Amino acid sequence: MRITRAHLEEDAGKSLHEDFHGMTGIDLNRAGTPLLEIVSEPDLRSPGEAVAYLKKLHALVRALKICDGNMQEGSFRCDANVSIRPRGEATLGTRTELKNINSFRFVERALHYEIDRQTSVLESGGTIVQETRLYDPDADLTRSMRGKEEAHDYRYFPDPDLPPLVISEEDLEQLRAQLPELPDARQARFVADYQLSEDDAAQLTAQTEIADYFESALAHAGGESRLAANWINGELMSWLNRSDLMITQSPVTPAMLGQLINRIRDNTVSGKTAKQVFAALWDGEDNGDVDTVIDEKGLTQITDADAITQAVSDVILGFPEQAEQVRSGDEKVIGFLVGQVMKATSGKANPQAVNEALRKQLLG
Repeated sequence: MRITRAHLEEDAGKSLHEDFHGMTGIDLNRAGTPLLEIVSEPDLRSPGEAVAYLKKLHALVRALKICDGNMQEGSFRCDANVSIRPRGEATLGTRTELKNINSFRFVERALHYEIDRQTSVLESGGTIVQETRLYDPDADLTRSMRGKEEAHDYRYFPDPDLPPLVISEEDLEQLRAQLPELPDARQARFVADYQLSEDDAAQLTAQTEIADYFESALAHAGGESRLAANWINGELMSWLNRSDLMITQSPVTPAMLGQLINRIRDNTVSGKTAKQVFAALWDGEDNGDVDTVIDEKGLTQITDADAITQAVSDVILGFPEQAEQVRSGDEKVIGFLVGQVMKATSGKANPQAVNEALRKQLLG
């Protein structure tokens, strides 16, 4: 992906289209705020590629802490230029510029619509007008906003109050040396050092704060990297999304999650009952102490061999038909019997130990 240039501007404000029917409002709260505009070459060939590029850029500016990345508030936004051409031709067609795109989902939808619109115009014998078009997310379409200026219409002038800024190669090397670990490098390290899948590592490094949370939790979790990744990408993200919270606002701290993972690892609680503990921690019970929550709620896992053997025997007696199916070679029914033992023990029995006990009693 080629970058044409990146230049500094002042934010002139923000147009508000959704809240004013038939009119456009102007929000000047950001006027005068420094704005970095990054212009890319026409190297993208699909809406999916465009979204992937934007997400990479979004992660990068957040990691560098030069932008909070909030698209709804206009901190991070994009204008998309769209043109189509017959397959095999080198010359780009007339382009239109799309505005009012404030989410990755809307970027993809707007680009799909505009590609289809331009294709329809050309196939019906029409011509594409160079213009700026506004994306309407409610109607899922673009509409003409204004004619697009040519490059010579912008009339750039040097500002005599701003002296030329010369950046030497030495300056660049010093800046490179001060860069933090960037998302792609951190993702590669998570795969290599923590043996995570590419998907898990990508989710964890999509935001610096999530990656920081993971490594902090891991420090308290005895190196259980995959278990920590599963809990953060799964349970924690689910609770955060339901509560509309950022990970930095999570009531469950990295230390709490690390302690909970330790209790799963040492078989104090099962993965299922650990979710009950997590819910209690989220609600602030027992000052966030994992062990106290487990004790007070009576969630300690049953690992005693005699107790599990007795529970398994009771279930076999209670479900003789299913037990006979297992003895006859239908091992798929074991899952049902494991579920019955877990139900009888209120989910406290160790599932693996239950499975082993069932096989021992039924299959020898």
